[in-house]
Amino acid sequence: MEKQEELQQRKLGKGRLLLFPLPFQGHINPMLQLANILHSKGFNITIIHTSFNSPNISSYPHFTFENISEDSPTGCTDLLGNVNNIILLVKLINEVCFDPFRDCVKKLISNSSAEDPIRCLISDALLYFTQAVADLVKLPRIVLRTSSLFSFHVFHSLPLLLQKGYLSMEDSESETPVLEVPPLKIKDVLLTFKNGGEAQSEMLSKIISETKEASGIIWNSFQELEQSILPTIQQEFPIPNFTIGPFHKYFTASASSLLAQDQTALSWLDMQAPLSVLYVSFGSIAAIDKTEFFEMAWGLANSKQKFLWVVRPGVIRGSEWLEPFPAGLLDAVSERGHIVKWAPQQEVLAHPATACFWSHCGWNSTLESICEGVPMICSPSFGDQLTNARYVEAVWKVGLVLENGIKREEITKAIRRVMIDQEGKEMKMRMSCLKEKVNFCLTKGGSSNKSLDSLVSFILTF
Repeated sequence: MEKQEELQQRKLGKGRLLLFPLPFQGHINPMLQLANILHSKGFNITIIHTSFNSPNISSYPHFTFENISEDSPTGCTDLLGNVNNIILLVKLINEVCFDPFRDCVKKLISNSSAEDPIRCLISDALLYFTQAVADLVKLPRIVLRTSSLFSFHVFHSLPLLLQKGYLSMEDSESETPVLEVPPLKIKDVLLTFKNGGEAQSEMLSKIISETKEASGIIWNSFQELEQSILPTIQQEFPIPNFTIGPFHKYFTASASSLLAQDQTALSWLDMQAPLSVLYVSFGSIAAIDKTEFFEMAWGLANSKQKFLWVVRPGVIRGSEWLEPFPAGLLDAVSERGHIVKWAPQQEVLAHPATACFWSHCGWNSTLESICEGVPMICSPSFGDQLTNARYVEAVWKVGLVLENGIKREEITKAIRRVMIDQEGKEMKMRMSCLKEKVNFCLTKGGSSNKSLDSLVSFILTF
């Protein structure tokens, strides 16, 4: 009789989870990866999404999707382009989605059954308004943090940094260490926070306070990578913390791209020698001006190294795509490089020809590079990217930061340091050690594997 009940329970599953991602590429991907992970553990999944940057539903026939399109933000792409506008966009999403999200969740709860109970809501940490909805409908909320533990610690430290006067300093190039949040320097703190102004401070305050009100936090990271900061995070957020990442390593081809991927990137890499190519991509949001673009191009051409360069449409401010290229410069670039609008990044980083990754240092990109053992060149521009880059260089010692912006001489020098010099070989060795730790943490008995088991047991208590 007991065995029959167990079989029936397995057939019914462990209940349903409601997941709500922030509608940006770098946030949708980890949420859908987490959904796949939890689905593999027996949970039914409903993805609630906005019409703005909605996910590709056809790629996930095993999930149920609910669109809150009627009041979702439209025309939001005009707000993208710099840190201030991204902050305004996040603020807008939190404001306009409250009513339709609340109504959607209420409807789902009323339509649920004893055979398929809704266990909890898992929402992106930046969607801070969802805590009020969860409280209203008496549904436990778990926060997904799509960035690193140490970057969240930096955000949590903003009031202290303000009190100490760091954000009032004028020297935006200061190399002086910030003792309160090592290994950041004063210039990192200024770039992380100063451009965001009061709107950013207000938003971060809400994110932090509503995260503390949640039932738990899921991190797309693993214990061995951020062991030193984990006790501090547990003090700052005294709720269950689950480090179950890297999410994308649980399943192959686990990215859900909002942009069409150019598969010629892989066929071009197939023709290159092992460890001979620099991969260049600044993610789905970052933008540069024409001067920086030309400096990048000359730096790449002058390095004399092969490179695969992702030039996303719109990445050059004021241009559609490659039209700013002077003919001579395009010829110089074409001689050694291959340019695409978007690439299948996980496959590119795993390719034997890829030797180095020049990145904006978003957390997904940083994790993916670590998972494949590829050293990095970092050009962070805002938010958690500054912290990620500093950890890549100063803590893990698996890459370097372009300290003086995007200048051709600096670029050429950095590429040669990582791809040719002994320094780069040592970075590669340290990256290979981190890659081994990734592989171990996901195996049975590994830290992420055990944390995932704990998360599943935790959800089943609701």
